[in-house]
Amino acid sequence: MRAFITGANRGLGLELTRQYLERGDHVFAASRQPTQAAELQALRQQYADRLVLLSLDVTDAASIAAAVQGVQAATDGLDVLINNAGVYPHAGSGDAHQRLGQLTHDDAIETMQVNAIGPLLVSQALLPLLRAGHKGRILSISSGQGSLTWKATGDPYHYSASKAALNMYMRSLAAEIGNMGLISVLVDPGWMRTEMGGEHAIQEPADSARGIIRLAEQLHVEENGSFVTWQGQPVPW
Repeated sequence: MRAFITGANRGLGLELTRQYLERGDHVFAASRQPTQAAELQALRQQYADRLVLLSLDVTDAASIAAAVQGVQAATDGLDVLINNAGVYPHAGSGDAHQRLGQLTHDDAIETMQVNAIGPLLVSQALLPLLRAGHKGRILSISSGQGSLTWKATGDPYHYSASKAALNMYMRSLAAEIGNMGLISVLVDPGWMRTEMGGEHAIQEPADSARGIIRLAEQLHVEENGSFVTWQGQPVPW
C-alpha cells in the first residue's frame, strides 16, 4: 500500500505516517521543512526502504509539482492520499484573532489557501498517480467546525469557513472522480491533543490515526463524497 500524507511532520500527520509504516506500507510524507522535522528524520532512519520525505508547501504550485515528481521517481502509483496539512492562525495563543473585531485579511487568506485551496490542488496534481494505484482514495481532514448545521458560535471565523470550503471542493471533486473509479471523502478527526488542538483536547492523535487508516481500508463506492467522523459516523454538512 502506498500512501501520500501532507502535514506529516507533527500531530495527526506524523501519527498516520508512523502507523502506516508499522503496518509495512510505503509512505510519502510531505511537510514544508522535512530536514527540520526531527521525528520524521528518525522514522526515515528506521524505515529507510519504505519512507520518502518530501518538501511540500500546499500553497505553492512549483512546490506541488516538485513533490509529484518526487513520488513519480519512486513509484508508478498511489493508493491513498491524506490531505492533512492545515493551519489555525494563532492556535493556542488565547488571543482574539478569529473573533469579530479582530479579523484580518491576511489571516483569512492564509487559512483559506492552506486548508481549502491547497488540498484541492494537491489532489488534482496527484490524480494520475491515484488512478494508476489500487482503488485510489482521497481522505481530506476536515472538522466539525466546518459543518454549517453545527455552527453555533462566531469564533473561529476563518478556520470554520476554510473547512466548509474544503468540504465543498472535495464534494465537487468526488462527483467527478467517482467516474474514474476513485473515492473522495471528508473526515472529522475529532478534537485532538496536538499543537493545533491544544492541551484541553480530549483525544489522542494515535486513536484518530488508527480510525482513519481503518476507514481508508474499508471505503466503498457508495461512500464517495461523504463527510464522516474518524469512526465512520456521518457528519451533517
